[in-house]
Amino acid sequence: MRALITGAGRGIGAALMAEGRGRGHEVLGTVRSGDGIQLEVTDPAAQARAAGAVGAIDLLVCNAGVLLDRDAGVRDLSVEDLRQTLDVNVTGVFLTVQAQLANLSRGGRIAIISSQMGSSTQATGRTMAYRVSKAAALNLGLNLASALRSEGIAVGIYHPGWVRTDMGGSAAAVGAEDAARGLWDRFERLDQSTSGCFETFDGQTHPI
Repeated sequence: MRALITGAGRGIGAALMAEGRGRGHEVLGTVRSGDGIQLEVTDPAAQARAAGAVGAIDLLVCNAGVLLDRDAGVRDLSVEDLRQTLDVNVTGVFLTVQAQLANLSRGGRIAIISSQMGSSTQATGRTMAYRVSKAAALNLGLNLASALRSEGIAVGIYHPGWVRTDMGGSAAAVGAEDAARGLWDRFERLDQSTSGCFETFDGQTHPI
């Protein structure tokens, strides 16, 4: 399988790169700086350049994201953090899919890394920008699954677990390698029968 992973410079993205390559897949990764395909996911021109550089792929993993308002309440959330969070975590996902569609043939797969924090069951009133953005990414994935079904492209939406990364923190319950292993199990099984499903990294159906 030939795959492209966004946000592959660190955290879950880097673990997904290593796990995929360990399984024998050809895995490319995008980064904002450093080694890899340069991509600012909010920039349509950069998306077009990346799509031209990548070429044909079997799997697109939309992993790039930001968490800017950790534990912030409604009075603490700035307009700038809200806008940037939505721009990266929602618009960035859409632009990535839109740009890479030309590289995905019938039978291709798209994996969107959302979060259980985007579930309607997880509305705590804190970290609101991140929760709203991940809810929107989840809904985007559901709509893409419907829109692309006729083209034979399957779309899965995933909660990676609470992962020990810079974003998840040291107290998180799941190691990045374990999350990547479980997510790749999901990617390899993704087809039209699971398209439009919201699943955890270990294969459980998560409430929307």
